[in-house]
Amino acid sequence: MKEFFRKRIVALKRRPSIIPLLVFVLAFLYYSLNLTHISDTTAKIQGPGMGLCGFVTMLFSMLSLTCFLNAFPRRKKPVIPMLVLAALMVGVILYCDYYYSSLITDALTRADNPIVIDKSTKYIAQAYNVLQDHIAIMLTGAALTALMPVYAKLLRRIKTSIIVEDNGRLGEIDISGEDA
Repeated sequence: MKEFFRKRIVALKRRPSIIPLLVFVLAFLYYSLNLTHISDTTAKIQGPGMGLCGFVTMLFSMLSLTCFLNAFPRRKKPVIPMLVLAALMVGVILYCDYYYSSLITDALTRADNPIVIDKSTKYIAQAYNVLQDHIAIMLTGAALTALMPVYAKLLRRIKTSIIVEDNGRLGEIDISGEDA
């Protein structure tokens, strides 16, 4: 068990970009697995641009993951244009989530014919909660991406080397490659 965790820490030391990537994957899975609530809310409220916001969020979630993977190639320096593109997509996703949430709030608090949350429309409240959680997860991923140089240095300070014991016969081993 100890060796398992040591190997995971070594992998994180080599590629600290895995941490924010996992957070963005979590955000994508959370949103896509709760897409039924979002779609039902769009059909019920039919606000301006609600369907487009849902579509853009799903599309840019997938594309930002691709850009993020390409921004941190293995054993090379980060590709800044891909990182900037991924950050722009995350910004658009956050705006779409905020706009969609505000349309839900407007539909629930409008003066004429407000939508009432009851047993048959509880998916609207669930969609609102999904959007708020998605915003929080995306902001966490963005913060982890921005703070990557800081925690990469902290990860490098963790001692993961293994002490190999010498049995005292290390000098007797023939490494010259000549047969006697």
